[in-house]
Amino acid sequence: MGLKVSLWAALVALSAALVAASPAPAAPSCIGTPGLVCSTVTVPLDSSGVVPGTIPLHVEELPATGTPRGVVFLLAGGPGQGSATTFDLGTLTDASFFRAIFPGYTLVAYDDRGTGDSGLLNCPALQTSTALTGEDLLASVCAASIGAASQFYGTVDHAADLDAVRAALGFDKITLYGVSYGTKLALAYASEYPTHVAGMVLDSVLPTNLPDPYSANVARAMPATLNAWCANVCKAATPNYAADVIAVANKLAAKPARGPVVQLNGKTKMDTLDGASLLSVIVDADLNPGLADELPAAVHAARLGTMGPLLRLHALDTGTNELSASELSAALFAATVCRDGPFPWPSDSSPASRPALLKAAIAALPPGTFGPFGTYAAQLGNAVLCDKWPTPSGGATLSPNPLPNVPVLALSGGFDMRTPTAGAQSVIAQFPQGQLLVVPGIGHSVVTADPSLCAATAVRSWATTGHAPATCPRPPFQVPPLGAFPGALKARAGPVATLAIVEKTVREAEASWLLVSGTPDDAAGLAGGTMTPIATGGFRLDKYAIVPGVTVTGQIGYGAGNTITFSFQGSVTVGGRLGSNGVLTLLANRLSGTLGNRSVSG
Repeated sequence: MGLKVSLWAALVALSAALVAASPAPAAPSCIGTPGLVCSTVTVPLDSSGVVPGTIPLHVEELPATGTPRGVVFLLAGGPGQGSATTFDLGTLTDASFFRAIFPGYTLVAYDDRGTGDSGLLNCPALQTSTALTGEDLLASVCAASIGAASQFYGTVDHAADLDAVRAALGFDKITLYGVSYGTKLALAYASEYPTHVAGMVLDSVLPTNLPDPYSANVARAMPATLNAWCANVCKAATPNYAADVIAVANKLAAKPARGPVVQLNGKTKMDTLDGASLLSVIVDADLNPGLADELPAAVHAARLGTMGPLLRLHALDTGTNELSASELSAALFAATVCRDGPFPWPSDSSPASRPALLKAAIAALPPGTFGPFGTYAAQLGNAVLCDKWPTPSGGATLSPNPLPNVPVLALSGGFDMRTPTAGAQSVIAQFPQGQLLVVPGIGHSVVTADPSLCAATAVRSWATTGHAPATCPRPPFQVPPLGAFPGALKARAGPVATLAIVEKTVREAEASWLLVSGTPDDAAGLAGGTMTPIATGGFRLDKYAIVPGVTVTGQIGYGAGNTITFSFQGSVTVGGRLGSNGVLTLLANRLSGTLGNRSVSG
């Protein structure tokens, strides 16, 4: 779910404003939030009983406060995120937030089979893999380590577990709150067990017939999504963001780029970027506002022939995506998507036959399948991960039963690239009582990504009145997108020119801080030095540089300008052999001070 610092503060404020304090009911409890009850529901590995074995599911239940309205099951994404682990009802801040948007509802979250505390699947080699190519071999080895049980982690199995937990807790009808893959699970459950569904909130909707085996729908939607996000805000970086992405990705598909990236220790490491990997980085931006802020300028620089900024972002994105199995199990992800499909091969086919079948199927796709991108974009899909998964692979057909006529609220981010809005539109059209809310400029996992809290308050309105607002305004940026990267200096810069470089350096550092916030990582500057997040908020720069020869050192903190956009302040020392040295003060995002014995102000 990936919340950023300012959004956490906003969620706490929302909780305080919307939830009246009330004593928690006495009950056997877990550690943490008062009243939280933990239990174990044991389910069969194979619901048919042919293959023996059971799986203990860790379940957490937080009873309602105030007038009871019903029960909400919280379903996390991935697949691979344990819902109890992800929603973390044992933490008072998280519990208060979900009580705020679902007032009067009992909240239930459980770790799905193969995640968290429910028989976690962990294949270390697959978990730490950072390359798109070769993951099918790692997935095959992972499946072998799981053994015969690997075929029992499909969405149909997860839906059966959901019903088992519902029945064990004694609830007849439940409301489902799903995020990303959790929406697919909610829809699958509603089709298989329609009489037990009271309603659904679907955030970042994945229809049950998706994901596309090649993620072709993601590639086709990408250009329009990029241009809508960049409209009127990326002019200082690029005249056409989508055109840059298309040109650079297609060029890198023909000839990957390879170049040095500065590391935290000051040394460089070679990085390679191909077309599919660039598209993967672009998709990742819908979960990372800092990455989104940096990419337009970096991609435009690459189109003009300077690859350094883009290679650095690729390396940073790879680092921030390194998650533990308890956070998101790569093994469970593979076990679910490789059992579900759909794939261009029979589910009972031999793994040895599938690479040829996959290659032929991709070659036979009609022109335009991937929009303006080549067939290399198919590497974004799950088929290339699952072509060596042991039989059965794919073919886990979900229920064809009609969906229940229940109230449904679907939320989609206008900047969501992994689950484009078209999917939410197709799903909501199937529900006579359905409502769709699109939040412009917001990426994946809308409710927790929207710093304006419009999406969160819409869910609360739907939960309490049955109605949500039809629209949300586009929230301001937490950190504005960067302007174009400055070129290398050929001679010593004067005070005014140095100030312009320092301004760009500080702005880039702010975006890099947002990129790595929520992780334990520091960031190396494009041309050296380090940016280190600090616990009190903000970051520290040590000879940080985006242009060789001009370094910035100092500490920068932040406040909220309009409660969403950060207002940074601090003091920095400017050094380096090619700049005018001196000291500058940052106040309300403006730099002023003395460089080269001359007063300057931005």
